[in-house]
Amino acid sequence: MSDDHRGGECQQVTRVLARVGDKWSILIVRLLGDGSRRFNEMRRTLDGISQRMLTLTVRGLERDGLVKRTVYPTVPPRVDYELTELGRSLWQPVLGLVTWAQVHQVEIETANKAFDQRYKSTCQEKHSSTV
Repeated sequence: MSDDHRGGECQQVTRVLARVGDKWSILIVRLLGDGSRRFNEMRRTLDGISQRMLTLTVRGLERDGLVKRTVYPTVPPRVDYELTELGRSLWQPVLGLVTWAQVHQVEIETANKAFDQRYKSTCQEKHSSTV
């Protein structure tokens, strides 16, 4: 396989991972794995997401064929979002990643604190040796 071909594959994978690997996409796929949701329901459930970010994220997921948007002709219009077949194929890996993050959250926080303490000590040592 040529380097040019591998480079093209890498770029394609990078684009896909950029879409499905960002924080909000993962959380939206996880949420929609439990069934269709309305926009405001997703917004209330996804703590900290702005209306604009939710709009951009579901639009990107829809563009990539992972989410289906259905508009019902009611007053006011009702819009539901659900995973497509392709999106459902992503749900299980996302669920695994979310579960892994939940299981290892304390370990990661402990590692963060240890790193921050070491980094702080190193910075203080460098600062005191230059004074």
